[in-house]
Amino acid sequence: MKQSVTLILALCAGWMICWAACGRKPETFDARIRTMLLVQTDTLQRRTDSLLAMAERGESETALQAAFLDCRRAYKQLEWFSEYYAPGTSRLLNGPPLPEVETEETKMSDPAGLQVVEEALYPLERESLAPAVRSFAASIIAIRRTANNTLFDTAHVFDAARMAMFRLAALGLSGFDTPLSRQGIAEARETLLSVKFLMGMIGAPDTLLRRFGTAAAAAAGSPDTFDFAGYYATQLHPLSRAMTNWYNVSGHTQVKELLAIDPLAGSLFDSGAIRAAFFVHQPDAIPTPEKIALGKLLFHDPKLAGTGNRSCASCHNPEKAFTDGLARNVSLHGGMPIARNTPTVMYAGLQQGQFYDMRSPTLENQVMDVLQNPHEMRSSAANVAQWISRDPVMRRMFVQAFPGMGDSVRPRFVMAAIAAYIRSLQPFSSPFDAFMRGDGEIGEEERRGFNVFMGKAKCATCHFLPLFNGTAAPAFTSTESEVLGVLTSPNIRRLDGDSGRYVHVPLEPLLFAFKTPTLRNIAKTAPYMHNGAYRTLAEVVDFYDTGGAAGIGISLPNQTLPPDSLRLTPLEKQDLVRFLESLTDR
Repeated sequence: MKQSVTLILALCAGWMICWAACGRKPETFDARIRTMLLVQTDTLQRRTDSLLAMAERGESETALQAAFLDCRRAYKQLEWFSEYYAPGTSRLLNGPPLPEVETEETKMSDPAGLQVVEEALYPLERESLAPAVRSFAASIIAIRRTANNTLFDTAHVFDAARMAMFRLAALGLSGFDTPLSRQGIAEARETLLSVKFLMGMIGAPDTLLRRFGTAAAAAAGSPDTFDFAGYYATQLHPLSRAMTNWYNVSGHTQVKELLAIDPLAGSLFDSGAIRAAFFVHQPDAIPTPEKIALGKLLFHDPKLAGTGNRSCASCHNPEKAFTDGLARNVSLHGGMPIARNTPTVMYAGLQQGQFYDMRSPTLENQVMDVLQNPHEMRSSAANVAQWISRDPVMRRMFVQAFPGMGDSVRPRFVMAAIAAYIRSLQPFSSPFDAFMRGDGEIGEEERRGFNVFMGKAKCATCHFLPLFNGTAAPAFTSTESEVLGVLTSPNIRRLDGDSGRYVHVPLEPLLFAFKTPTLRNIAKTAPYMHNGAYRTLAEVVDFYDTGGAAGIGISLPNQTLPPDSLRLTPLEKQDLVRFLESLTDR
């Protein structure tokens, strides 16, 4: 392992000695952070230049891959900074090797960064490698400029360090950004040592700093055999919790911005760690007990429908984790089925897109869409507001929930109330949550299943912890969709004809793309997939194991699910299902 952190420690120590010897004041915290980042950026630049030179000389695949991994290790040293202070540049440095789609402008841009370089190296594609490295090198200029122009304070540097720990838990360990080289566990050491150095600069005690070294040393092994469950339970979560607890009692200031993760949370699985208010776009839509209670009444009221005989709960049954148990429900008119399977609304408030095709950016938009859909509710928020205004009890409840609403119940308050109730449906009370918090245990089968989920099966590279959906921690600013190649039936070798997101955004990468849904409570939400064609979790696991449509020979050029078989054993499949069952809230 390259001891780049040790080198930087020595350099910084040397600078401090020089300042003292010359009788000058030590550098400020801001200057020390900037100096460190510029040294790290120089290292990344040198390693990138070396990789490019090797590519242009036509060196061997083995040598090029080794040089590439050196670049990745150098990037991981400053990832805490790029992801927190320059997320746009960070995507250019290490974003996924897929076109970036701008749905509002209906356009896309080419991918860039280390993951694109990786695609050109595993296996080696010489004609693609040098251009990919040059594109990556250009982004280093931007990150250097950001480092030079940023004012660093303790509160934000600590928050960036804490986010680095959460990013490691949600993305890094699973190998999300190293899908081909599979370096997630090895690179965890770089992240941990980088955070250790930051914590030392902030003034953390040696007892805490030593724990980073212990956790870094324990991050070793193959993704197919690594004990992820044990590592989270005994190393990563206790360390991030200790780090947060120390900072919160040390007298340092906290960041003032409303971020997705509560500043007191030491783990992504802590109760209340993710703030629902972060996902709200209007101040008067922020959930309160009054709005939630009102929204619950509306959610279960059949007068919501134009026919007066269907409520939200008619299709989102609390006993079935807010689904209906059907492949597809029937239209309000009867007879014809609705186009897609009914998804759970649990945890729906913690994502950045609603419906399978993500056509609604907010829960409020989703409520409006469902109310006015002629097949679902055949009503509108305005119609609902009218009958509420004529009901003195309901109107009084609205005044209590929305004190500034004025004389009338407006449609947007109807949508905000129902959305507030949906946002409350995030209990994080499953056996697995208790295990990750250190408050409970799971069985050996579930532990093995989680290890398969994180490692060999690669499930966590799309279903991100802790939500197990496509909304990635710690930023929670975007929700991913995937092209899986879902079949009309597990037993029929024919692609389902629903074109997904392409209906609303006609760009080729979005053809047959659907939002990555949460796996929480999945044991209660059968049947599965957007078409409800998969009756059991075993069928779903088999689908992924064979590599989707492309894996069985159906041509689907834009499929994002790798077509190669996972080669899961019967025991691994069984354990994986048992783990998924442990995500059921109690």
